[in-house]
Amino acid sequence: MNETKTYTGGCHCGQVRYEVKAGIQDVVSCNCSICMKTGSFLAFVPAAAVQILSGGDDVKDYQFGKKHIHHMFCPTCGIRTFGRGAMPDGTEMYAINVRTLDDVDLGAFKVKEFDGKSL
Repeated sequence: MNETKTYTGGCHCGQVRYEVKAGIQDVVSCNCSICMKTGSFLAFVPAAAVQILSGGDDVKDYQFGKKHIHHMFCPTCGIRTFGRGAMPDGTEMYAINVRTLDDVDLGAFKVKEFDGKSL
């Protein structure tokens, strides 16, 4: 198990900022239509591990398909910092786009492929 670290991240313009406390080891590379177009690498964490520092009231919500996931993005620069949803057991979670974390080495994470296109 990876040790819990505190990460900060945000969008390109800085309007949306967040903090996440998690032991991120793996990231998911999904081939669904939105992840392919945005190039997201996702780490799934409990909602309690995420604190929105700024811009939380301003983010825009995009949903598609079955509308289970809230794809949140900055209204100014359009960057998708995270998504919100629920695990199959109903636990609220965030899907953090690790590409929006500050000062991380993306090569340090193990990438797991997910076939979201087939859902």
